[in-house]
Amino acid sequence: MLDRSSQPVTQAPSDPLSEVLQDFRLSGITYGRCELRHPWSITFSQQPLLRFHFVSEGPCWIHTEMHGWQELQNGDLVLLPQGVEHRLASQPDVAADTFDRCHVKRFGGNVCEVVQEGTGATSTLFCGSMALGAHALNPLIALMPPIIKGCDVAGNDPIIGPLIAAMTAESCERQMGSATILSRMADVLVARLIRCWVNCSGASTSGWLAAIRDPHIGRALAAIHRDPGRDWTLEALAAVAGQSRSVFAERFSAILGEGAARYLTRLRMQLARDLLRKNMSIAEVASHMGYESEASFARAFKRITSVSPGVVRRTKSGRMDMQIGL
Repeated sequence: MLDRSSQPVTQAPSDPLSEVLQDFRLSGITYGRCELRHPWSITFSQQPLLRFHFVSEGPCWIHTEMHGWQELQNGDLVLLPQGVEHRLASQPDVAADTFDRCHVKRFGGNVCEVVQEGTGATSTLFCGSMALGAHALNPLIALMPPIIKGCDVAGNDPIIGPLIAAMTAESCERQMGSATILSRMADVLVARLIRCWVNCSGASTSGWLAAIRDPHIGRALAAIHRDPGRDWTLEALAAVAGQSRSVFAERFSAILGEGAARYLTRLRMQLARDLLRKNMSIAEVASHMGYESEASFARAFKRITSVSPGVVRRTKSGRMDMQIGL
């Protein structure tokens, strides 16, 4: 690894973050349109997925362990990148979970309508739960705060306001295809929220955010994440970065605290772990991650994770917390 190259290097775009977001897709999506009459309260448990809630019409409050209760206004959107446990309610004093009183109607795909009848004020929400289809975003999501309110970053992106207004109109019309249209809007809106957060999160001199912002290292980092199984060499990555081999190697280590070879290996092993848990064979994973033999892949996997690929594959239904830093 990182000692030879057999593939031509294509010129990378000048904006590394756009390169990372280029393949941004939401997968494994479930959407729910909620009409809830006060008093109501719904608890959302911790999950390894990104969640968002869009308030078309209130009242609505959100509670997280870190921030306590926060009131949401009409047109507010909240993003929970790591899917932390939280609660939505019509008022903070509605203590009991009322989901068992709701009528849930499922439509085609992963779309449902949730209705709680009553005589109080009506809250109309659009909620989504999703996985990220782009591995390049994983380290970025890990750095984000547990909750981001769209109104807090809307002033830094003139498109977010109109997007939210369009989602409000679409969620209220209840026409055929609304769920599909809203899901496409959600793709764009979440991507722009992530970009706004990156741009507004302050400057740093080291770490993943600093690396993706760097005009040279960021291009190489985005290329690694988009194609981790490629036969990358220091020369190839330096060419993507537009730097000499020595300058690139020194700069990469200075910003990320480790060399490009080590970073690439750790990324591959993280992705390999996910593939093994999806019942892909060890040989297939080895090939997918750019290894010429199953044995060389197995050695690298155990060196990084301290367990063998076979152990992970056999325990795919359970949880194995391997702290490999990505």
